[in-house]
Amino acid sequence: MPSKHFEFGGGLQQTLLHPIALVAMVVSVILILFLPRKYVIVPVLFTSLVIPLAQQVVVGGLHLFVMRIIILFGCARMLISKVSSQDELLAGGFNSVDKWFTLWAIFRTLTTLVLYASMPAVIGECGFLWDVFGGYFLFRFLIRDREDITRSAKVLALVAAVAAAGMLNERLHFQNVFGFLGGVPIIPAIRMGTIRAQGPFMHAILAGTFGGTLAPLFFWLWKVAKSKFLAVVGFISSSIIVVAAASSTALMALGGGIFAICLWPLRKKMRLIRWGIVILLILLHLVMKAPVWFVISHIDIVGGNSSYQRAFLIDQFIRHFGDWWLLGTYASDDWGFDMWDHTNQFVAEGESGGLVTLICFIAMISVSFGMIGKARKAVEGDKEKEWMLWILGAALFAHVVGYFGISYFDQTRVAWFALLAMITAATAPMLAPEKVKEAVPEVPRLRPRFANRPAVAHPAAGGVPSFRWDSKRSGRLN
Repeated sequence: MPSKHFEFGGGLQQTLLHPIALVAMVVSVILILFLPRKYVIVPVLFTSLVIPLAQQVVVGGLHLFVMRIIILFGCARMLISKVSSQDELLAGGFNSVDKWFTLWAIFRTLTTLVLYASMPAVIGECGFLWDVFGGYFLFRFLIRDREDITRSAKVLALVAAVAAAGMLNERLHFQNVFGFLGGVPIIPAIRMGTIRAQGPFMHAILAGTFGGTLAPLFFWLWKVAKSKFLAVVGFISSSIIVVAAASSTALMALGGGIFAICLWPLRKKMRLIRWGIVILLILLHLVMKAPVWFVISHIDIVGGNSSYQRAFLIDQFIRHFGDWWLLGTYASDDWGFDMWDHTNQFVAEGESGGLVTLICFIAMISVSFGMIGKARKAVEGDKEKEWMLWILGAALFAHVVGYFGISYFDQTRVAWFALLAMITAATAPMLAPEKVKEAVPEVPRLRPRFANRPAVAHPAAGGVPSFRWDSKRSGRLN
């Protein structure tokens, strides 16, 4: 796995664009440019996720992956809509999540440029900003309301079905059909005698985590959107992906999402539960012989997993705080065996961009949870809207669980951006009145100067009281 995100392009196998991928990309670009806005999400999600990331053309050292080309034309469509329409470009405006996301991307880029100070770093960071800014704000533009959220979940169910079919074939026939396109191996990896299917993704753990984090969204289709057929298809596909990947991280992400959904009856006591977890971790840290993060090393769901390596990575990350807090570091190899392998998103953020980048990343997640919580309280009593928000919170929690076992470095980040956009689209209507109320303070009404004066009966009006204008008294009423 790449240890630095500017190696995201350079570390991949140089793969010419396969004719099937080329046709799919061209068709998607045409659809993106000419479909009504609400349907553009279909080709964007499907093409970005199903075509292996390494399908690319290289121009001037810049890797133009299919995903990047889709993002480029999607942003072009966004600009066209901005010019031709008076509608708001982003649902709910530029909110707190957008701000933290922007700060995260900027700090991560600047620290890498300062740390490496080389042309490959500049090229790599251009690709990074293209991916994250273009991808995130494209989804913010496309996912604007509940209807868009439902449509996105349905597309993800179809994507999961395609990936699950390929990964099931991979387990049964020891052949990855996506490998014929190039960019991913045709022959899958084996660990402890178990085939680890990866489908169109860059690693089996990423494939499994993708499937595991989608499960709450399929529960959305069942519970809220009333699309039971696609909900069943999606959940079965999600389960197949997780099992075929043979990854403890994927199983934990799936379990985390389901666990969060099951906490629904305790939704009004989450503050107490959160503080209870914090206190429990502190007590464990005090009584355990090893630091509390070594609890991870005892997780052994799938045989042959590297849970100890993940706990040791966190341990070394904390112990070498002085190496990375300012600008990140490229010397994590010196921390110990396999410490280059960033199997933790939080560690990857710190090593790639320093403490400020890590804080921005955590704040982005925290603010997202906060928006969900405030919106749920605002609609308390409306069970359907409460469920909608709770399920999105469960999906977000599933990603957080997955982040302790893997860092996203392929098209999996597309699903992450889409989820953040869904959260904003779902919470914006509930939080908008609160923002307006805060932005426009109440001003005490001023009583008219003549409010307490008796009305004068005009003789011509038959004794009906009226006000007579006296121009000689500077506009005062008599």
